[in-house]
Amino acid sequence: MQKTDTQLAAELKRKGHTAFSWCELDVTTLPTGVLTQHFKVGDPTQSQSPTVFKVYFPPNTYVEAHTHDCDYTEILIEGTQKVGATWHKAGDIRVGLANRGYGPLVAGPEGCTVMFVFADGRWPALTLGKNDGSTLGSEVIVAHHEKLNQSA
Repeated sequence: MQKTDTQLAAELKRKGHTAFSWCELDVTTLPTGVLTQHFKVGDPTQSQSPTVFKVYFPPNTYVEAHTHDCDYTEILIEGTQKVGATWHKAGDIRVGLANRGYGPLVAGPEGCTVMFVFADGRWPALTLGKNDGSTLGSEVIVAHHEKLNQSA
């Protein structure tokens, strides 16, 4: 079971470091079938700590255009993904600024796995234009994380 933010912060304070595997992190399944896991760099109780996600997008998954309140980078680990009109493949890196829209995203026919690194805790996706947010799932991830931390 994944450690809570408070447990991780206490371990970091006591030992100065910690180690774990993606296998130890909870998987949150979004309504679109997207699978996501995340952790924070450094003290997870601090809002300024960078946040790292590993996300699997099933084949042909569509995610509407959106933005984030902080800078970020994306590293395509496996598969292909179309961002706007451009296809990206494993090994490609995208870097984006806060409050600059991008998308939509479409996973390739084999699906894709992407590593996201957000500059701080302001990662939740924000809708753009007439998009309704139904393909973003940020609220599901936030709720899962809050539930994990309440169970401590």
